[in-house]
Amino acid sequence: MKTLTLIIDDDPAFNAILVRTLERRGHHAQGALDPAGALTLARQLAPQRVVLDLNLNGASGLALIPDLLAINPACRIVVLTGYASITTAVDAIKLGAIQYLAKPVEIEAILGAFEPDDGPDLDLPAPDEPLSVDRLEWEHIQRILNENDGNISATARALKMHRRTLQRKLGKHPVKN
Repeated sequence: MKTLTLIIDDDPAFNAILVRTLERRGHHAQGALDPAGALTLARQLAPQRVVLDLNLNGASGLALIPDLLAINPACRIVVLTGYASITTAVDAIKLGAIQYLAKPVEIEAILGAFEPDDGPDLDLPAPDEPLSVDRLEWEHIQRILNENDGNISATARALKMHRRTLQRKLGKHPVKN
């Protein structure tokens, strides 16, 4: 029996290409474009693997992780995002994802993320320089945004920031270290 991979991404082109690429490599794959469709497919098919986009038309893909794991506790979930941040990566792993990858990503990286791991590499060197103030601000905004389930108005209130200012900051790409 082939391992089923459920692709959950709101970009129809990316979703279709990833499903087709997995199928060509001998994997069984199905695609879903929204959270409701994803949960319906997950209940029907009980996928062993899930590739989950972090942002699903403004909704957080992280909210699906507990439901997907309730449907199949052995499911292995890899989160993809175009706007990677340490905060959302930590949240994804805490919720039960096994890996967090930034887009654009190669198919080999996605397939490799599902392979068994020997655990974290604790021999990684510490960074030479601390994160910049701008990067720390970006990480903080992402954490508060996640705590407010992606609600920009609630996040702006929590940050004591004007909503439009927050939207402008969120519209920019993440600040590099």
